[in-house]
This record gives sequence, structure tokens and C-alpha cells, in this order.
Amino acid sequence: MKNYQKILFPYAYNILGSVEDAKDAVQDVLTKHISIERKHFENEIGYLVKSVINQSINIKNRKNKIASYKVWLPEPISTEKTDDNINREEIISYSLLVLLENLTPKERAVYILKIAFNYSHKDIAEVISLTIENSRKLLSRAKTKLSNHTIESTRSGPSDSSSYMNNYVQTIKDGDVRRLEKMLSEDILLYADGGENIKVVRELTTGKKATLDLLFYVFNTHQKSLSVKTTEINHQPALLFYKGDSLINCQVFDLEGNKTKRIFSVIDPNKLKSLSR
Repeated sequence: MKNYQKILFPYAYNILGSVEDAKDAVQDVLTKHISIERKHFENEIGYLVKSVINQSINIKNRKNKIASYKVWLPEPISTEKTDDNINREEIISYSLLVLLENLTPKERAVYILKIAFNYSHKDIAEVISLTIENSRKLLSRAKTKLSNHTIESTRSGPSDSSSYMNNYVQTIKDGDVRRLEKMLSEDILLYADGGENIKVVRELTTGKKATLDLLFYVFNTHQKSLSVKTTEINHQPALLFYKGDSLINCQVFDLEGNKTKRIFSVIDPNKLKSLSR
């Protein structure tokens, strides 16, 4: 079953944006599957993928109904190192995960299956119990909703993103406003998610001036004494801030050329658990 978990996890995570919820969805499906006579399945893995996708859609629907957040960011996953338990190549980029929150769970599932996993509309229809025409309509609706956003799964950032990130950290530490200003795009967005228990300074910040002010304020007030590590989260450059051994903050960067387009700052300790482990 361990190999099945590796195969199934990306489907669940890409729909849910939560490591724990994805693990629960996969575990629920596998637990039920163990009790069934496997000889009845001609395509066992296909059956399991279908079950996990539909379980994930149901969980996402339930979560959306009780959601009270203004800014909700996905749970970050490290893609810097290989892991036998997760197929990281099939984990979609962090920026795209954030944008997919604009879709309904079914639209999201169709979009992911078509774009990330290259399913045909016939295959998607069979997995989610739709007609082929409905699958096409859901994909079209998803693309329309995302049409005002940049939806590339990866961006054309600098060839050496680690060098860029090290320069960014040093610029912040130096308090060099002019240098950092050159590293940010004019229409930069900064999202912050503290979860239910941590109050962030501001959930959404737009524009270069406001973002510069906030970045330096947060660093000088909360992060100056923390250690910083550069890493890769969901195939994008990121910073991890530690207080001793405790992970306090994960910032994921969306780079376009040599500019930072968006920063996603996760402070919610519940979403940092998997990275801490």
C-alpha cells in the first residue's frame, strides 16, 4: 500500500491544498479498499485514483462551506529533496495552487486532471462521473475564471534563483530600500495566512511602496533575530524563518524575470507541521 500512497497523494493534495487532508483522503480510500475483494478490480490503481479524487472533492466542498478566512494559502510542501513517500514531480506549483482557489472543487479537479495529469475528457468524465460535454464545460468555465490571472504552472525566473534569494535576504538585512525596490515588480502582491490563532499585520498588501514598508517592518519587528534558510517549496524559491529549531514562517516567491511578482507568507503553525518534520 505504501507505493499506492505515493501515487495517490498528488491527486488529493492538488485538489485540497492541504497535506493532512490529502493524507486523510488517501488513507480513508485505502482503508476501505483493503476490506474489498481485490479480484473484482480489473484496474485497481484506476479505481483508487477515482476514489481519491472524488473523496478529495467531497472534503473540499465541506471545507469551503465552513470557511471563514479572507486569505487562505495552501499548505507548503518541500520539493527540494526527493522523498520515497511523495511523488513530488506531480505536485503543482504554489502560485497555481493559490489561483485554483478561485474555482469550485469540481472545476479544480477537471482543470488539474486535464492540465497537470494530461487526462482526456473521456477519462475525466469516467473519473468524476460526468458526461464528456460537462467535462469540457467545467474546463472552459475554469479557464474563464482564471483568465484574469497568470496561470502558468511555473514562471521564467532567474536561472540561479538561490543567488537571487540570497541577495534578497542580504538586502533585507542591510535595510537597503532602493536595492529591494529594484527587485520587486510594480504590481507586487503579498499574501499572509496566520490561520485561526495568529494575527498577521496585513493579510493582503498590494503595490511596491506598501509591500516595501511591510517587508521591512515585519523583518525589523519580528524576524531580525530569526535564522533564515533558502529552499524550494512547490517548485518555487522560498525562505524558511526559524526560532531555534522551530519553524515560524515560510515565504514562497513567485518570480518573473529578475523581479518578485508575488510573495506568499505562511505563518499558520498547522500548515508548517509537515515542513518542520
